Amino acid sequence: MDQQFLSSASAAKRLGVSAKALRLYEQHGLVAPTRTRAGWRAYGPSQIARLHQVLALKDLGLSLSGIADLLAGNADKLDLVLELQERALTKELSRISHGLSLVRLAQQKRTHGAMLSVEDLLKLMREVTVLTPLWEKHFTTAELDGLMSRDDLNSAEFASTQEQLKAEIKILAAKGNPNSPEALALGRRWLAQCELITRGDKKMGKKIGAITAEAMADPNTSAELPLTPELYAFLALILQHLNDKPPTAR
Repeated sequence: MDQQFLSSASAAKRLGVSAKALRLYEQHGLVAPTRTRAGWRAYGPSQIARLHQVLALKDLGLSLSGIADLLAGNADKLDLVLELQERALTKELSRISHGLSLVRLAQQKRTHGAMLSVEDLLKLMREVTVLTPLWEKHFTTAELDGLMSRDDLNSAEFASTQEQLKAEIKILAAKGNPNSPEALALGRRWLAQCELITRGDKKMGKKIGAITAEAMADPNTSAELPLTPELYAFLALILQHLNDKPPTAR
């Protein structure tokens, strides 16, 4: 055999595929190997170059039929094929990002000594799945990474305080007086809790507020928020009364 031509086994080895894959590409009309006098398939420089094109397009996620169309000169389909592939890759990127968020949150909880059961992990996964798109909409990847890597917030203590505040808001909401001394004291504690997250960053506070507002507007996400829309409305009245008080009254 001419040294410029490779057997199926040699071509497959050079390209990092199987001989079976080469036959499959041939069946789809993607490559046409020559034949030796004995009838064996042989791949010359042009066929090897063609196979490199096939593999490059395959790495983009294109189907063999889609590759055949493109190599046949049907370039008008390229934009559609690339658009579909972009959607698929974006979806996969979102899945990976979601997985990383779960791992980082779990690591953060473990760093602060929290025990994570299977139920805890499932709850964490559900919450991140629903709310992650909103966080990714309002925060950059760098900002989210910064939040995930913070070590100045005791997540277990924060969660405990959050649960206590939620319980007290329910009791006060039932009484219906957002201007009572108890309600105002709770409002100050809620703001202090928020301060732990934002560290006085008003821009971050506005972003978190926007996430909360959007989540409340959607029944699928409002159920994963710390408070119900009704309790948020009552809390907003408490905070409004706090804002109306002179500084000395705080």
